[in-house]
Amino acid sequence: MIERFYLKEFLSFKEAELEFKPGLIVFTGPSGSGKSILMRSILASVGLDSVDASVCESSVAWQIDEEKYGIDNENTNIFRHVKKEKTSYFINNQRASKSSMESISSGYLRHLSLKDYTDFDAVSLIGLLDERISLTDDQHHASVKKHKEVFLKYKSFTDELKSIEDQEKKLVELKEFATYEIAKIDAIKPTVGEDEELNIIKKQLSKKEKIEEAIHAAEDIFRFENHVSNALSLLDTQSSFFDDAMNELRGVFENSLEKLEMLEETSIETVLDRIELLSELKRRYGSIQEALDYREQKALELESYQNIEYSKSKLVQQIAKLEFELTSLAQELSQKRQHEIEITRDKLNDYLSMLYLRSATLSIEKMEHTSLGIDRVMLGLEGTKLEKLSSGEFNRLRLALLALKVECMNEQGGVLMLDEIDANLSGEESMSVAKVLRHLSTKYQIFVISHQPQLTSMGEQHFLIYKEDESRVRELSDEERIDEIARIISGDGVSNEAKGFAKELYERVRTEYTK
Repeated sequence: MIERFYLKEFLSFKEAELEFKPGLIVFTGPSGSGKSILMRSILASVGLDSVDASVCESSVAWQIDEEKYGIDNENTNIFRHVKKEKTSYFINNQRASKSSMESISSGYLRHLSLKDYTDFDAVSLIGLLDERISLTDDQHHASVKKHKEVFLKYKSFTDELKSIEDQEKKLVELKEFATYEIAKIDAIKPTVGEDEELNIIKKQLSKKEKIEEAIHAAEDIFRFENHVSNALSLLDTQSSFFDDAMNELRGVFENSLEKLEMLEETSIETVLDRIELLSELKRRYGSIQEALDYREQKALELESYQNIEYSKSKLVQQIAKLEFELTSLAQELSQKRQHEIEITRDKLNDYLSMLYLRSATLSIEKMEHTSLGIDRVMLGLEGTKLEKLSSGEFNRLRLALLALKVECMNEQGGVLMLDEIDANLSGEESMSVAKVLRHLSTKYQIFVISHQPQLTSMGEQHFLIYKEDESRVRELSDEERIDEIARIISGDGVSNEAKGFAKELYERVRTEYTK
């Protein structure tokens, strides 16, 4: 979750600092007050948008892959976007590239912008079906994993067989490819342990000025060295222990300053760029050693292409055996999915009914074998293609799918950010969206801008964005929330009737969700 957010000098905002809790967080305010500006700033603070703010900073409860990104985890990790002459990015006060920050954040935060089809792709839908099967079948996950392992082995063998057949025909192309792969790694010229050394240099550069200042301040001790020696002499005490200590200290300072001087010409941007190149190499091959091993493998292949001799019979036998096993596993998965699809469709339609949408069509079609099996889940609203849905229908269908996922989740699902999800909806439709979002908030921290009283009343935290000489934001008390809901209902001229309806709506929600 995002625990705290700080913004300084962006468009109509001079400064804003907010503390967030888990659950459903609602932003409201008059048009033009700065709600979208604030939402964009939160995204920018974690690398998922670009704004011209002086500072955007978020404190997050997310874990960073320290080996992958070269950044140490803190109890709370702080992501910061700073704009001076140019934009810089920091994580826990360590410089980071925007791509690294975006990569980390995208694993925890989803911005549900309009017409984002992620939740409807084949992998997501079949994954949802498998998760639901696993609620009642403890062995299903193991079956899915086993199928994937066999498929990948089968594909590896069939690829190898095709490669053998192609090699005999395309020796020139193979030589060119091996040469190209070797050249790509040689262009970077990585060495084992280089990434660790660069991360040490990066940390040293970040502390260089402080170390130099501390050493220069401490060097004053040498001005008093003769006084101490004279005092020891007058006391008839051998000064060798003191002389040795001072010489050792002098050596430590000189060595440290020499090392820092060697870093003088080192550019932090060059170090970061080199770390990024090595990180890309590790992302592709697993590690620098594996990249070098791959290069060596290609070099050996290049030497061996002159005399290619393969025996295919054993490989063909292995493929036939795997194909039989794979077909059996895929059919078993398919039978379970076919049984579950009707149950899932009924449950999905329960949510869609709650959201005042017509029923969904959810079916399984056979497809070419993949690591997922031989099934493709097809989704629509009474036969309407997804791309033909209105934005309101699209977003409510997506909410229904997310609600289904929540039923299968044991852990927190990260952060969802939504742009006016209840825009242009009737009161009943808006309340249905609000109820589903409240359900989702048991597993997600959700940020949403709302112009409707129903969703506003459902929030577990409510922030008002308003404009005086500048845009400001503050968290509302219960009484202030009722006043804001009344303003949303009737406009700036709040009537007693609107105030009464707002109070009734707010108290009803509090009663229903605190039982």
